[in-house]
Amino acid sequence: MTRLASRTLLQNVSRDEISVDPSELRYQRLKVTIHEHLVESLDLSLLAEVNQNDLTDQFQSVAQELCQEFALELHENDRERMLSDLMDEVYGLGPLEALMKDETITDVLVNHPHEVYIERFGRIEPTDTIFADEAHLVRIIQRVVARVGRRIDEVSPMVDARLPDGSRVNAVVRPLALDGPTLSIRKFGVEPLKIGDLVEFNTLTDEMVEFLAAAVDARVTFLISGGTGAGKTTLLNALTTFIPDEERLVTIEDSAELRLQHRHTVRLETRPPNTEGAGQITQRELVRNSLRMRPDRIIIGEVRGAEALDLLQAVNTGHEGSLTTIHANDTRDALARLEMMIAMSGFELPIPVVRQYISTGIRLVVQLARLKGGQRRVVRITEIIESQDGTYHTNDIFGFEQTGVDEDGISQGDFYTTGYRPACRKMIESAGIHLPDSLFQEKRVPLGS
Repeated sequence: MTRLASRTLLQNVSRDEISVDPSELRYQRLKVTIHEHLVESLDLSLLAEVNQNDLTDQFQSVAQELCQEFALELHENDRERMLSDLMDEVYGLGPLEALMKDETITDVLVNHPHEVYIERFGRIEPTDTIFADEAHLVRIIQRVVARVGRRIDEVSPMVDARLPDGSRVNAVVRPLALDGPTLSIRKFGVEPLKIGDLVEFNTLTDEMVEFLAAAVDARVTFLISGGTGAGKTTLLNALTTFIPDEERLVTIEDSAELRLQHRHTVRLETRPPNTEGAGQITQRELVRNSLRMRPDRIIIGEVRGAEALDLLQAVNTGHEGSLTTIHANDTRDALARLEMMIAMSGFELPIPVVRQYISTGIRLVVQLARLKGGQRRVVRITEIIESQDGTYHTNDIFGFEQTGVDEDGISQGDFYTTGYRPACRKMIESAGIHLPDSLFQEKRVPLGS
């Protein structure tokens, strides 16, 4: 059978026909039953008067009794697991708890009660984790969103929120999710990756780091661009290490993900509308308000709309060195998206004026990509030369060229330096930072050398 025919057959398999381990499915359904008995056996009216340790002891005691009661339906090897899993059902995220504790996992993706994927080391892979049924998955989703004071139901069937540890959660239930509830969790590591870690992972080179560090210190404004999961936020976090300690930063995000390597930081987060459709606070409102907070730099987690104009006004009027990320596949796309966002502000500005404004405010674009095999790379660092004729003039300084993949399907290639001496080097030199000519000499460096 050809690969195309095989893929066609797989596409014709319904979600209800997904192969599931019958014993695991039986176990999950029994766990739901025991959990229901556990909740019914406790006097919930007294929970507010019981401290956490006593409450946990009470849960464990009742859970052990129930496991004994259902002993005939439990294999001996599953009894200890059941006690642990019941605690996860009560306090944690049920079947997902083990995945959330695994520090090698960066994303947890639940497509269906019987279909859970993870991303590990840049690659998406299936897991054996399942839920008892759709109601079980919905209960866990409701617990997740309740932790952040949100609700999800048929009236409000979609939630994008942040867990207390910084992990980002997106959940969609019926009627929007046609095949049943889905849940996506972008996990945050215990410790954010530092710039040295990114060099070790071959995301960028020491030469790129030296240049970007100097640009950050010298207040050169730049944009970090890339697709979903390319590592934009991770790189932005790492680069804030090079902002001088005496400067005051204000961060603005839809869902707070940034964990800046900087002491003097004020964090702001947007607010969605309430159930009546009122009370929304947008990024644009926060950008405008931040200008009254005496920031040295404004850091926007991701620019998405009309706030792009307010950010450009800020960097062109004394807040140079502000940073943000943008979803785009290459440098030109990033600039075109900025133009579109400025148009969303309601001001009908001529295109040459918009491009002049962008090229005056944004000096560099750092383009990231998630390549085959899940590897993240800085594929291009580009300087934007001030527009004089209604068009952008750009020059690449550093980059990465993919030349193929190895036997494991992981991308291979060369980092390169173009030989171009950036104009912003004068701004960097005037800040007292010297960059040697050798840093910009044309060369190619094979990956891993």
